[in-house]
Amino acid sequence: MKFGVVQFPGSCDEVDALRACGRFGDAELLWHGDRELKGVDAVVVPGGFSYGDYLRAGAIARFSPVMEAVAEFAREGGPVLGICNGFQVLCEAHLLPGALLPNTGLRFLFRQVDVVVENAGTPFTRACASGDVLSIPVKHMTGRYYAPDHELEAMEGSGQVVLRYAPGQNPNGSLRDIAGVTNEAGNVMGLMPHPEHAVDPLRGPTGGTAIFKSLSTQPVLA
Repeated sequence: MKFGVVQFPGSCDEVDALRACGRFGDAELLWHGDRELKGVDAVVVPGGFSYGDYLRAGAIARFSPVMEAVAEFAREGGPVLGICNGFQVLCEAHLLPGALLPNTGLRFLFRQVDVVVENAGTPFTRACASGDVLSIPVKHMTGRYYAPDHELEAMEGSGQVVLRYAPGQNPNGSLRDIAGVTNEAGNVMGLMPHPEHAVDPLRGPTGGTAIFKSLSTQPVLA
């Protein structure tokens, strides 16, 4: 398995994402100005403040050359994981439904949370069982997931709600405690918690390991 981790101006978690991916395969950076994905089998769009979060989080990054290639990769069925700012970018690029709005407290927050696996049948959770609880940190100011009620109902029915904050642990006001969702095809996922910060037992809980382990078991695209 070969992972590609996108780097934008303002990314700050690409190194940890590279190290997390490197535990389960090869990994290399993909520069925002390139349209070449270097033959990777999975793409990770990491956290940070792409392009300084000007206009709004992820709004400029969606127009970068690399995202043209990522969108095509996703259309062909390639797995794409967006973490925090990467989730925002994927929503802005319409690769994922809904939007990320400012936290209800209107402040940046950083804490450890538990998330519950709602759907273990995705490329990003196949190493889990439904109902598993993963301890993963969050750190964001614009992480409140929103979609219209009719869209949320459709997403719930189709299994697109993959991760939900455990009861009482929703840090940002996300509707229905949603922490992570996929597209309809199930090959693109975004989540606000940072699994790349939760893979090393020497540094704390390892709830993020399951996400990268799941991705590493994907069939390689021809």
